[in-house]
Amino acid sequence: MISSTLNTYNMKTFLTITLALFISLYSFSQLETRGQVSGTVTSKLMPIEGATIQLFRLVDQKILRMVVSNKEGAFVVPQVDFGTYSILVTAVGYKNFSIDKMDLSSSTPRITKSIILEAITKSLKDVTVSVKRPLIEQKPGKTLINVEASATNAGLNALELLEKSPGVSVDKDGNISLQGKSGVMVLIDGKPTYLSGADLASFLRNVQSNNLDQIEIMTNPPARYDAAGNSGIINIKTKKITIKGMNGSLSTTYTQGIYARFNSSLNLNYRKDKLNVFGSYGHNYSEGFNNLVITRNFYKADKKTIAGTSDQVTRPHFTRESHNVKAGFDYNLSKRDIIGFVVNGSISNGAENPTGRINVRDASGKITYSLNTINDNHSRFVNVSSNANFKHTFDSSGRELTADLDYARYERNDNTLMHTETYNGYGTRSGMDLALKGLIPSDINIYSIKTDYVHPLSKTFKFESGLKSSLVNTDNQVDYSRYDGTSWKVDDRSNQFIYKEAIHAGYVTTSKSWKRLNVTAGLRLEHTNSNGMQVRNDSSFTRRYTNLFPNLGIGMDLNEKHQLNFSYSRRVDRPNYGDLNPFVYFLDSLTYGQGNPYLQPQFTNKAELSHTFRRIVTTTLNYSRTNNVITQLLKQDTEKKITYQTTDNVNSMEQIGVAVMMNSPVTKWWNTNVYLNLYKNHYEGKYQADPIDIQFSTFVANVTNSFTLPKGWAVEVSGFYRSRAAEGLLVAGPMWAVNSGISKQAFKKKGSFRLGVRDIFFTQRFNGYARYSDVDVRIASSRDSRQASLSFTYRFGKNNISPARKKAGGAGEEQNRVNSGGSN
Repeated sequence: MISSTLNTYNMKTFLTITLALFISLYSFSQLETRGQVSGTVTSKLMPIEGATIQLFRLVDQKILRMVVSNKEGAFVVPQVDFGTYSILVTAVGYKNFSIDKMDLSSSTPRITKSIILEAITKSLKDVTVSVKRPLIEQKPGKTLINVEASATNAGLNALELLEKSPGVSVDKDGNISLQGKSGVMVLIDGKPTYLSGADLASFLRNVQSNNLDQIEIMTNPPARYDAAGNSGIINIKTKKITIKGMNGSLSTTYTQGIYARFNSSLNLNYRKDKLNVFGSYGHNYSEGFNNLVITRNFYKADKKTIAGTSDQVTRPHFTRESHNVKAGFDYNLSKRDIIGFVVNGSISNGAENPTGRINVRDASGKITYSLNTINDNHSRFVNVSSNANFKHTFDSSGRELTADLDYARYERNDNTLMHTETYNGYGTRSGMDLALKGLIPSDINIYSIKTDYVHPLSKTFKFESGLKSSLVNTDNQVDYSRYDGTSWKVDDRSNQFIYKEAIHAGYVTTSKSWKRLNVTAGLRLEHTNSNGMQVRNDSSFTRRYTNLFPNLGIGMDLNEKHQLNFSYSRRVDRPNYGDLNPFVYFLDSLTYGQGNPYLQPQFTNKAELSHTFRRIVTTTLNYSRTNNVITQLLKQDTEKKITYQTTDNVNSMEQIGVAVMMNSPVTKWWNTNVYLNLYKNHYEGKYQADPIDIQFSTFVANVTNSFTLPKGWAVEVSGFYRSRAAEGLLVAGPMWAVNSGISKQAFKKKGSFRLGVRDIFFTQRFNGYARYSDVDVRIASSRDSRQASLSFTYRFGKNNISPARKKAGGAGEEQNRVNSGGSN
């Protein structure tokens, strides 16, 4: 049980806060002095889901509330002050509907309206249906970010979009955290990316915002999802046109920082009768830099007296070009059977030529020697992934069976050449130059099959179950050669690492609804069988383990003003494939990274309690404890003045926090979203028999203001602030940034221009330190973060909306754990 993971102090604190919250909510629920507006939205007796109902105060036309109709077309606007109001109802493909005046009073505290919308029937080749979605939507169990709703999203890539998202943090290396915790599982259209760490960051930098529709954030996903991701799941949804006939969109963006970036994309869709065919192409070119400064203190055996220091400046400059292609189809075999197939492909070529100098000093600060290093790195990454899927609907109650078959292949080829010159303390060349070149190919093949079954036993009770199996084969090789002055010789750090992993899983979920209570309970079982082998070093390992992952969600409507939700889950994070790889990757002769084949999985127990007030403000309390934490850490050889980064298991990490999110219209033309998060991370463990105890409280604020102006203009001003934070064993300093943008609709709302500026004051710079045992390192870095982007998007084709099927594949957690190449 989760209570076994809580220490006494935190359990008492958590229970005290929870009890106080329940008491205060009960007191608030007794104050019912207002009325409500409710009703249904239909067309030709059919309910309309997703219609937007806006309530305006008649005296000044200030927008007070905005709600969306459910599957039955029903809506409720609760707790409305007595007064005179008007209503505007909009839905895609229907004419707007308005009620000019209605009075709420003590004699008429409840008003119910039956709203019938008229479909747009005129020739739609001359009409564009446009409904603006809010930037952020809060829904049960998840948060949605609508990408095109923000002018400052133009020209950004997926990683930069995540940096702006509430509760999401991205560190200096591109690692993603959610609510202050690493271990995020990232999906694309419900399917895993098979990438992790720096390679996931590289992949997301090649995914452009003009190809994206939504970002879906789930901090406690249900049992049908893979148990991976101890902090939650981020699902990035790409655009899929849902319109009959031939339709499409074309986007292009130019971005200028210190260096320029270009990207463009084309999306096409043809839908007719039973067939829907879709495809897209995207091209991206980017150039940038990263100034990196590292200072180190080296200690004597007492770990207190300084024996020497080093200071290092490295300036990587990179270029990157990628091409992305997507194609697929859906076909209705009958009214109840659908098959589909989709294939994605990408090719990315990158080059990086970091130059750096490191000065090694004695205890007095005098330089003993210096190293000048020039690197010439080239990488090529090719990915092909495919998904075949089938769905059978048994009846109109929602009973259905789905099946997915996935295959993905990743090929990565890196070429590196490092040349190092040595200088003595007087600045004179000394010794022989070091020249090292490496060829680093990697092949990964992933197979996955899964099936899911949903059976509503009644209108209030539903049963779900599913099975999944996945197989991963990786073959990684590194061939280093060292120049000895006359010829190239094989270096003893050359190696080959083969890793195979099979995961078999099954789950059951039940959900039951009462008048004011909703309960969902699930249980997932996963069995893992893995083995790794270092071919040239003749060493291997085998691991087998089986685990249960329970999941519980409880939702309660205290009244129309207050809603409560509680959730609990147990989750796992297995080591990334690249982190298991024992190869050495050099930044210079004294700084490198290395994998760890002895990594173990980490397990997390997590609980959340949230309260929503007037469906506008959501407050969430969270507690989690992770055992055997997988974290990056620095190790060093004081005698040789060598520092290297690796990944290891630390005993535990505990987090407790509170978050507040508010999404509310201020006026009819001004909407604001505020996200505030205060959390405390506490890491405990050992490093070389020395205790590790790192804990910090961190405050995060993310604010977005959107202004809708006449004649198709819109303006956005946004920003974020993060105080000092513990990112694993590295302590990161404060960081903040301000963004702004403006957009204009054109060509009868078929086109739009967007101009945005990110990090206006050039403050998004990283600084931090690591201090434990004999490790004492400070790091500062800056990149090309201040950028101005100008984009244009044009939509063409018919506009009679016809809903399309959203399809997610079955290869889940595996894709999140591939290392695909590039760390820029």
